[in-house]
Amino acid sequence: MTQNRSHEPPDTIAVLIPALNEEDALPLVLGRMPGIVGRVVVADNGSTDRTAEVARAHGAEVVGENERGYGAACLAGIRHLSEQGDPPDVLVFLDADGSDDPAGIPRLVDPILTADADLVLGVRRGVGGDVGTILPHARFGNRLVLGLLTGLFGKRFQDMPPFRAIRFTSLLDLSMDDRNWGWTLQMQIRAVKRQLSIVEIETPHRRRLEGESKISGSLAASLKVGAKMFYTLGRERLRGH
Repeated sequence: MTQNRSHEPPDTIAVLIPALNEEDALPLVLGRMPGIVGRVVVADNGSTDRTAEVARAHGAEVVGENERGYGAACLAGIRHLSEQGDPPDVLVFLDADGSDDPAGIPRLVDPILTADADLVLGVRRGVGGDVGTILPHARFGNRLVLGLLTGLFGKRFQDMPPFRAIRFTSLLDLSMDDRNWGWTLQMQIRAVKRQLSIVEIETPHRRRLEGESKISGSLAASLKVGAKMFYTLGRERLRGH
């Protein structure tokens, strides 16, 4: 006889959104959050605008992290989820600029909910099937780093997208510690080392809804990010398992 699962609680899904001065884009992002999401945490990374106020007004939990850095904001959000209320089963990372559509979250988390994956990467695809709307210099750097990752760790990836979902217990097992631009790369490398099941799915990608990019819109910032990526590759290679 087939067991009736209709009264069992669903897997809990939380979304973590690192944000720096995104008061204009955040309402558009939070307004498209699908119903399967139980909690939304905005990690305010020292914004000087109304980012925190706008996030709360749209039902998000807000945690502050004044140390500037994508990884620092993510770590603050993870601590909040671990310490405040019940931790989720699945955590989705989503940028605050609207370049990825929250409506794609159900498709992103499905391989985890069906036990087919521990980590799902939303590979950015834009018009013509290329890597979203990434500018040429950032696209080149992305491909170079991924090529080196393949050579050093034996795993081929299509992208290092911010839009990703991971089983929360698996995330904690990775012991993430990068505090800025190496966050996504470090997660993928450590997931390979821990032999997590990783799935890549294509997701639509567009230009940010409002404001300007903090990284890819500037060649100088992109070069700094590139240097951190090379550092992360070397550090994780020397670190071993």
